[in-house]
Amino acid sequence: MFKQKRVIISLTVAVALFAFFVSFSKLVNRDLFPQIDFDITVKLQDKLPHLVDFPFTILSLLGNPEPTVIFWFLMVLFFAVRRRWIVSIGLLGLFPLSLFIEIYGKTFVYHPAPPQFMYRGLFDFSLSKYYVHTEFSYPSGHVTRISFFVAFFVVYLLHTIKNPIKKVVSAGILMLFLILMLVSRVYLAEHWTTDVIGGLLLGSSFGIVAGVPALFRNSRTEITT
Repeated sequence: MFKQKRVIISLTVAVALFAFFVSFSKLVNRDLFPQIDFDITVKLQDKLPHLVDFPFTILSLLGNPEPTVIFWFLMVLFFAVRRRWIVSIGLLGLFPLSLFIEIYGKTFVYHPAPPQFMYRGLFDFSLSKYYVHTEFSYPSGHVTRISFFVAFFVVYLLHTIKNPIKKVVSAGILMLFLILMLVSRVYLAEHWTTDVIGGLLLGSSFGIVAGVPALFRNSRTEITT
């Protein structure tokens, strides 16, 4: 009964996030936030020192399609080897679906990317072999992918780790990594704030659903130390 309640709560949150993503996307398509986007980027670049240019650029590399797709494939393989078939199949289907919606948004939602003169990155990763070039920038692909993984692991680990301290530490590390990724997208002017919000909503909603099967994990294999 308790597990069913957690499943319902998790799925409700996921549906709410996706519904918010759809509604927010419509607002972005109406071009309601250009001044807000610009102001946030300018203020963020003014407040943060250039010392963060390198670590934030490295985050760009980590969030690129190649490493994230490889990581996703390893996750699918890992859970398949452990015979967690529902988790493996969920990852196999939901991650590509979230990326399809991301590319769809970048194709049809009117939202031009930040101008090149604002770019703070040290390298140009836009020439990635597997990068899908579209006219617009909404939602952020980096944030969609990383949010998916973070949401998945938060749901998965919080329901497999029994030690409350380890739960907090694990979730905290994941959330810190996500926050740094969000900030880096805007600071480097690779995306606007609205792009980041869209990617966060989209990736998190699908990641939560992918992590729901963890709620039915066999208690004998739970992490107790």
